[in-house]
Amino acid sequence: MILAAGRGERMRPLTDRVPKPLIEAAGRPLIVHLIERLARAGFTNLVVNVSHLAGMVERGLGDGSRYGVHIAYSREEQALETGGGIAYALPLLGNEPFVAINSDIYCDFDFARLPSVSAALGTGTARAHLVMVDNPPHHPEGDFSLSGGRLSEAGPRRLTFSGIGAYAPGLFAGVTRGAKCQLVSLLKPAMAQGAVSGEQHTGLWMDIGTPQRLAALEQVLQSGQTG
Repeated sequence: MILAAGRGERMRPLTDRVPKPLIEAAGRPLIVHLIERLARAGFTNLVVNVSHLAGMVERGLGDGSRYGVHIAYSREEQALETGGGIAYALPLLGNEPFVAINSDIYCDFDFARLPSVSAALGTGTARAHLVMVDNPPHHPEGDFSLSGGRLSEAGPRRLTFSGIGAYAPGLFAGVTRGAKCQLVSLLKPAMAQGAVSGEQHTGLWMDIGTPQRLAALEQVLQSGQTG
C-alpha cells in the first residue's frame, strides 16, 4: 500500500492545485519514483489511498500498467490519517500481512527485503515491522527506541520512523472502518506487548515534506548519487 491521501499542508500553495504525490522531482512525480522502485523489487499489486484531489492521482497513475504494476485505489472522502486509511483499505489488501509506505519519501532502501519480513508477521506474535532511520534535523527527538531488533516507546536509542513498514491485518482489527486513526495509537500498545520489530536503514532517506526538502531532493537526483 502506498499512503497518498494527505493534504500536504506544509507544501502549500503548491498542493492547492497539485496533490502532493504528483509533485515532481527531476521531472517525475514523487509517487512514480516510489512505484518504479517497488516494481523493480518485485511488488506488482499496489493499493494507493487517495483523498485530496483524488481524481488527479487516479488519472495520473491510471491502472499502473505503464509502470509494470496493477494499482487499486482506496478513495477516502476525507483523509483518515495513516491508521484509519490502512484500516479502510483492508478489503483491498486481503488477509495476509502487507507493506505500507508513505508516498512522500525518497530512499534507497532495498524493498525486496520486505516480503520475507511480512511473511514472518503471519507466523508469530509480531504485528508490525518498522524501518527506522537516523533522526533528521527537522525531527531530532525521534519516534521510538530500537534495541535488539525490537521497538519500544521509550529508550536510549531513539530513531525516526521512515514511513516504511510491514503490518499484520490484525493490528487494525479494532479500528472502525471509515474512522480517523493515527498509526501510533495502534503501535504503542503493540510495542508494550513486544509485538513490533524493527531495523535501521543507514542509507539515503529523505522526507519530502516542505519545498526546501523538495529542492534538496532535486539536488540529490541531479547529482546521480541515488543508488
